[in-house]
Amino acid sequence: MNFFKKLFAKKKKIQKIDLTKRFDLVARVGQGSMSKVWKARDSASGRIVAVKVLDLEKTKKFEARFTEEMKKPSEGEIALTLKHPHIVKTYEYGYTLEGEQFLVMEFLEGVALSFLIEVQNDLMKKNCVRFLVELGLAIEYFHQANWIHRDICPRNVVLDGENRIRLIDFGLVVPNTPEFRKPGNRTGTANYMAPELIKRQPTDQRIDIYSFAVTGYEMFTKRYPWPQTAASLEAALQHINTPPDDIRQYAKGIDDQVADAIMKGLASNPRERWQSMSQMLAPLREAQVRLGQVVDDAPSAND
Repeated sequence: MNFFKKLFAKKKKIQKIDLTKRFDLVARVGQGSMSKVWKARDSASGRIVAVKVLDLEKTKKFEARFTEEMKKPSEGEIALTLKHPHIVKTYEYGYTLEGEQFLVMEFLEGVALSFLIEVQNDLMKKNCVRFLVELGLAIEYFHQANWIHRDICPRNVVLDGENRIRLIDFGLVVPNTPEFRKPGNRTGTANYMAPELIKRQPTDQRIDIYSFAVTGYEMFTKRYPWPQTAASLEAALQHINTPPDDIRQYAKGIDDQVADAIMKGLASNPRERWQSMSQMLAPLREAQVRLGQVVDDAPSAND
């Protein structure tokens, strides 16, 4: 808890900068629901980086959900604390002259996990268990650092130039503390949201386990665990009383240990789910070794 006390202490005033003077914004490379991302050259260091600029109004609207007393850390503050091989590196954060928050991150040459799910190429098929384990390791680290991610889904995951999974977005992250586990704050991506989150019940890190299980299901099957997708929270409510289809129906030949781990992660009742990411990773890592997906000898991401 000393870490959180230090993080939540009075924030040091950060000088605003002119992004166009500090960075050569080479090209737009992505846009999320609350941000825009540029490939850029940092004039201070000369290195190529990714500059993520958060939408001012949308960020204010999101942060307004939390009282001032809760002292929710910003995305930049959170990102700077994360040091893990399967999480994108953040070098610094600050504010533009217009008051927008920006993050300076390592630039990843790679493809989105959502793309690999769609194409189901040899790289994906030969390394699916490994990719799932690597994402799980990132979430395990996240949880051990006492955070709740709240938006685990394929669009927030990238395969880097070395064919390693990287978690890249922390916009909805909150501390794993009683104040932030209270019911009422429904944020996330509809198809990946745990039932207790949708029903406005108290939440904890098990909502990330559920989202991870949905992502794993999709990685093997190219579909969601239910017959219909959810384009909104109202549609997602239908999933609460609909048991997920067994993954074996759509992923013929999937390893039983992997299938069982994913299906348990999809339990509607959080008490019947894996109680920690470490618990869920144990059988997945056993399967990874048994299936020989530890050493990467796969083709490139573009094959």
